[in-house]
Amino acid sequence: MADITASMVKELREMTGAGMMECKKALTEAEGDMDKAVDVLRTRGLAAVAKKAGRATNEGTAMAIVSADGKAGAVIELNCETDFVGMNDTFKAYAEKIAQAALAAKPADLEALMAADAEGETVEAVVTDAIHTLGENIQLSRFAVVEGGAVSSYIHGGGKIGVLVQFDVEGIDPTSDDFKVYGRDIAMQVAAAAPVAANRDAVDPAVVEHEKSIYMAQAAESGKPEAIQEKMATGRLEKFFKENTLTEQAFVKNPDQSVQQYTDEVAKNLGGTIAIADFKRFVLGE
Repeated sequence: MADITASMVKELREMTGAGMMECKKALTEAEGDMDKAVDVLRTRGLAAVAKKAGRATNEGTAMAIVSADGKAGAVIELNCETDFVGMNDTFKAYAEKIAQAALAAKPADLEALMAADAEGETVEAVVTDAIHTLGENIQLSRFAVVEGGAVSSYIHGGGKIGVLVQFDVEGIDPTSDDFKVYGRDIAMQVAAAAPVAANRDAVDPAVVEHEKSIYMAQAAESGKPEAIQEKMATGRLEKFFKENTLTEQAFVKNPDQSVQQYTDEVAKNLGGTIAIADFKRFVLGE
């Protein structure tokens, strides 16, 4: 049996919002396993969400950019020691220079990006220059490049969240003002509502099974007949999809319509078709 420490109880409380005694009981039942303890609390209806440990600890910026033709994009996370430097315009200029290098080179991994060209010098040299100029330890922690169809970006909170969204489009110009407004709206939705996937077919099957097991356990606690329990669990799974898949979420700017309904409306107005294919969401320090 694992020893349940006060710090473990505190961490579980911060993750779930459940009471101290409930957290201690859940940790004891889960033999100190934090993820299992979250599931125990969720089954009992004591945890509304299953936040993962490892909240943001680093400062810096998430920088997202899109190519001039609107068909490719890059997002990077550049970390530093203090928020003061992270919000500095000079630091952000370094981040944008690195993002442009990622977009141009489309490197396979972080090592390849560090060796990529950034206006006549390597990205590694850009990072080194940033360290010398700003006087802090600066690290390039991750990046993503997407291309094909149409791509939109959004940066929230001065670089706290960076988003890229990729669309499959037909008969629509990705550089048109109307599409840019729509694309930014969808990227803002991703930043604000934190979907787990673009649509329900794209949700990891393991996540679906895990969620369903929680809902079945909750239903079993109701004491109702098995057929009713199955309906209860299915209903909760439907609610999970509506809240957590991008196309099914209520559109933040107009909650009376879903993101899919908004997408269909824009596509009709623009005389083409739009399908949300994928997204990248970088939260600083995550």
